[in-house]
Amino acid sequence: MSRLALIRPLVLAALLGTLCACTLLPEAEPIRVYLLPTAEAPADQQGERLQQALRIHTPHASRILAGPRIAVVPDGNQISSYQGARWSDAAPTLLRDRLVEQFRQSGPVAVSNEDSNLFAELELFSELRAFQSEYVDGKPQVRIRLDAQLVSATDQHILASRRFEILQPSDSPQLEKVIDAFGLAGDALSRQLQRWMLDVAKRQSRQ
Repeated sequence: MSRLALIRPLVLAALLGTLCACTLLPEAEPIRVYLLPTAEAPADQQGERLQQALRIHTPHASRILAGPRIAVVPDGNQISSYQGARWSDAAPTLLRDRLVEQFRQSGPVAVSNEDSNLFAELELFSELRAFQSEYVDGKPQVRIRLDAQLVSATDQHILASRRFEILQPSDSPQLEKVIDAFGLAGDALSRQLQRWMLDVAKRQSRQ
């Protein structure tokens, strides 16, 4: 028997074994990708338009909050993420874009982010301390905690700083309802931060 005739059955057996092994592996779980929803359109702001332009920087965040995973605190100090689900972008970027959209649609101030590199007299820096769902007595709620600083772009002087914290209950533990709660919390944070920033900027303009 030739050497080729001996090798051919061995190759065929190896291929069949590989195919069998592939069928035994579990199929990859499909990843669901979520946008940060906006539950309501920003209300129109009345009053004089500010002369200063605002640049909103992407918030700094810890490693677990800096990526696209949807964070959850199921119990105590344990933090994890929802399996098979992701944000459409890194969480700090989603929040930055949500804040920019709030100012663009309803704020009497020109606004940009750090990617555009446009001129601005005011800059908003922040640190995202919490962007997660938490279970309290078995019921989920969304917590967003943001430490914000409004800074003069000309001399990097801190004009004001404030911690914002939003707690938004979810209607149910279903992930889709939790995502809705994230949207409501993002809306509330955007409105509070906008009012604060406008108040600080107006006080500075009077000095």
